[in-house]
Amino acid sequence: MSLRILVVDDSKMTRRVISGLVASRWTVCGEAKDGRSGVSEFRKLKPDMVLLDLAMPDIDGIEAGRQMHAIDPTVPLILFTLMDPWGLQSAAHKAGISRVVSKSEGWELIKVIEEIAAEREVSSNKSGGSRLAGRVHQQSKAANRSR
Repeated sequence: MSLRILVVDDSKMTRRVISGLVASRWTVCGEAKDGRSGVSEFRKLKPDMVLLDLAMPDIDGIEAGRQMHAIDPTVPLILFTLMDPWGLQSAAHKAGISRVVSKSEGWELIKVIEEIAAEREVSSNKSGGSRLAGRVHQQSKAANRSR
């Protein structure tokens, strides 16, 4: 399954590192340098998942997540931050953010993406499909037709 992931972080270096890590398994459909442009890219690109930094110069990751969640509550949002994730869980959850991962435990990011993707796959199978499952099914049908 090729998840389309949007990366939102004000640090160009962090965006590059995260995008490189994620692109080894999934598709990075876009990057944004701050919260406002992240919300704009979210509207335009319609990603399957979003990785958000917390501390950004215009609006923080929780507010950007709140706005994204209002646009499409089915898209999982992961807050990836240098701050202590435990203290952010409640505010992040209220904003519609699925998980909070510490940048100091970067190896956890892949694991969390895999867990969320697996949860979505299971729930889409139970409910008869989702936008992501539908897209994957369409890609599979197209691949089979080309054989």
